Amino acid sequence: MSDQFKTFLSQLSETNATLDYFTVFKKIKSNINKIAIKLNQLNYLIGKEDLKEAVVELYDENPKVFEVLDILIAIRKNKKAKTFNNKGEIVLLDTYFTSPKLILEYIEETGLAEVFRNKDVTNLVDYVFGIEVGLDTNARKNRGGDNMSKAVSIFFDKAKIFYKKEVNSTEFLEIESLGADVKRFDFVIKTKKKTYLIETNFYNTGGSKLNEVARAYSDVAPKINQYENYEFVWITDGHGWFTAKNKLEEAYNIIPSLYNLTTLEGFIRKIQKEEINSEW
Repeated sequence: MSDQFKTFLSQLSETNATLDYFTVFKKIKSNINKIAIKLNQLNYLIGKEDLKEAVVELYDENPKVFEVLDILIAIRKNKKAKTFNNKGEIVLLDTYFTSPKLILEYIEETGLAEVFRNKDVTNLVDYVFGIEVGLDTNARKNRGGDNMSKAVSIFFDKAKIFYKKEVNSTEFLEIESLGADVKRFDFVIKTKKKTYLIETNFYNTGGSKLNEVARAYSDVAPKINQYENYEFVWITDGHGWFTAKNKLEEAYNIIPSLYNLTTLEGFIRKIQKEEINSEW
């Protein structure tokens, strides 16, 4: 491992999380609003000793109200969750919501029945709000990438650099080496000397994806850099790279323009010297 790459590793940030990274309440409220009426109707079951009778009454009134029972055990409908039924068959979870008998079976066997009888929750809208907050943590990995894009934008804006975001490779027909696959670059910056095609990402945690990303960018960089007027730039950061540092080092030796948030200022100084082209 070269001293230069060791320095690069030592500069990687522990996190890029801002306070709005942890939970997106706007999205949560939107998800709740879509099912709030049905949740309010399901509140009828809370405190009922005879749940069988209550389920039948509610089913007769509005059978569609039970379509939201999956979220009560933190399962999203689009996940198409499956389970073993009492006959040993693998069935979709939402098949339980088609009759009072199956609904009661679902409520009893998931443990929701005791929650309802004991009034462990008093309002299912509030209860599902909490579930949605918990489920939203699964989206944090994607928000890490969004935050990285936001951070890089701040650097460029502060330096008064003109750029375009999310530009398709079809804009650059002369780069034939990329083949027929359409690639979307996070940023594109043009100077009087070159066009810079930029990818950004941030990884808090490790995983096989990091090896794949490093391998992919190591492959695409030479395909772009063979054209005199173009250069591929990769801006990445995060302690997740410690688990894939060998692949990152390989990429570091292949991609001349590989930066983290600490070294990004060097790239900015470079393109400022070349004069930014804002007319494209």
